[in-house]
Amino acid sequence: MDGATGEASFVALAASCGIEHDDAVALHAGLVRRHAEPHRRYHVLDHVGAVLTHLDTTAATLPDQRAVRLAAWFHDAVYDPTAAGNEAASAALAGSELAGVGCEPEVVTAVERLVLATAGHRPATDDEKALCDADLAVLGASPEAYERYRAAVRAEYGFLDDATWREGRAAVLRSLLEAPLFTTAAFAGREAPARRNLTAELDTLTGPDPGA
Repeated sequence: MDGATGEASFVALAASCGIEHDDAVALHAGLVRRHAEPHRRYHVLDHVGAVLTHLDTTAATLPDQRAVRLAAWFHDAVYDPTAAGNEAASAALAGSELAGVGCEPEVVTAVERLVLATAGHRPATDDEKALCDADLAVLGASPEAYERYRAAVRAEYGFLDDATWREGRAAVLRSLLEAPLFTTAAFAGREAPARRNLTAELDTLTGPDPGA
């Protein structure tokens, strides 16, 4: 486990929010277990680590990064690809677990808001923009890295037949393309490659069915 997602880093973050050491260790262990669930392929601990690393850039100008970093840990804490409302469930989990260990109330409230902002990726505040850009950073990666991401997400939805997957995934991509993908100045350069990646994938989904 690297430094970004290691116990020591999480305990230090938690301590800055008023959470005692033993409670922080238990919280961290629970989050690690959740991200190791067998149905996950992309939404795993590596993704949390990537989001935390990208926050070094997207959240660099925020006066207080505590809530946005805790939100990075919790934003996919509940992830069931067969169900709707994962972000709402993750926000509720974050609120319950953080409040239960004495996290500063204003931080708890901010974490819940931030996690909910990842549902539609239409951020309104600077901290929401920082988190959403960090969460979507892979969209602007190289075509090879984007393909690894796409394949991992498809594997998480392996219970869907190809036609259903194509229809649903195409709807998601179209929704993403309706608005700017990145809203922080730090990640503006990812917009064009992300749109190329999404458009290329969309073309494969809306063309002739390879299984037909």
